[in-house]
Amino acid sequence: MSITPLMPVYPRCAVRPVRGEGAYLIGERGERYLDFASGIAVNLLGHGHPHLTRAIQDQAATLMHVSNLYGSPQGEAFAQRLVDNTFADTVFFTNSGAEAVECAIKTARAYHSSAGNAEKHNLITFNNAFHGRTLGTISATNQEKLRKGFDPLLPGFAYAPFDDLNAALDLVDDNTAGFLIEPVQGEGGIRPASQPFLQGLRDICNERDLMLIFDEVQCGVARTGTLYAYEQYGIAPDIMATAKGIGGGFPLGACLATEKAARGMVIGTHGSTYGGNPLAMAAGQAVFDVILEDGFLDQVKATGERLRGALEQLIPNHDQLFESVRGMGLMLGVKMRSDSRAFVAHLRDNHGLLTVAAGDNVVRILPPLNIEQGHIDECIEKLSAGAASYTPPEA
Repeated sequence: MSITPLMPVYPRCAVRPVRGEGAYLIGERGERYLDFASGIAVNLLGHGHPHLTRAIQDQAATLMHVSNLYGSPQGEAFAQRLVDNTFADTVFFTNSGAEAVECAIKTARAYHSSAGNAEKHNLITFNNAFHGRTLGTISATNQEKLRKGFDPLLPGFAYAPFDDLNAALDLVDDNTAGFLIEPVQGEGGIRPASQPFLQGLRDICNERDLMLIFDEVQCGVARTGTLYAYEQYGIAPDIMATAKGIGGGFPLGACLATEKAARGMVIGTHGSTYGGNPLAMAAGQAVFDVILEDGFLDQVKATGERLRGALEQLIPNHDQLFESVRGMGLMLGVKMRSDSRAFVAHLRDNHGLLTVAAGDNVVRILPPLNIEQGHIDECIEKLSAGAASYTPPEA
């Protein structure tokens, strides 16, 4: 048998973590890595955070899972907490970001269908977006690398250039249900949307009774310095998908919506076997205990500003490799002049720094939100040493 026991869909590297300590991962040979990837923006409190760990342990010993056929005091409590701290009136819990986006798509379509407008089923999405790996979410992106080999894809999506309001508005017609957008593109290269662009989308949704869906799977849950990125724009969506950091490493996602937007989501329209189980709710509550503490979000903003400043100071010393820094809070990207994936591998294999490649030749820097100045200094030291010892591959 030639196929591996783990289906070979990942280009796995030689790093084989067996333990985590705060901002560090430890491999099976004892090697230590500064983890500024955070499981791709998931481990927002680092590894082994005592409050999160204790909450999961205590809940696992009490009750891990029951069917959603029964009442959920744990789910009700966490949903209320999300409602109290966001634009939303109601929440559906999922196990992943892709599931949260799927629920958001269904919610938008159900909104129009419930009013007798089933023809309003198309969502306008944006070039280089990443919304997940399900058939629905790969249909919502124009990235060929995600779509290749999976035809026929699902109909009902149109694609516009990111941050191009006129191009997006030109696609609106009688079949449009709304827009699906990442306020800050992650996989697409750490690209924050502009204020006029998001405001224009909000305005046309108000005018035409369309749904504005934000995919905050990567940029949400304090990652950008506010609880959700939409707050920094002063523009609330009708529906929002969240995941990644919301469970601090435990599989958890959610679809949030206003009461109006969720009018079509009635009994029988959606469901999940595991979504919102007591163990996931304990993890989510523990994460929110920490990130809603007085001063935590201010600390993320301040830490993000210090890290960004250090990265910007680094660039002139290695301007043959680096162009600029982009992003918000602790969702930062360094734009390179050559292949970012090769440089990410060099940092990992030769300097013990874990980062993540993204589109547009960007190195994503996504540390735990509770890092300290010493971690920033170590990151910059490793980046500088990595840049000095790096030879870009020939094109």
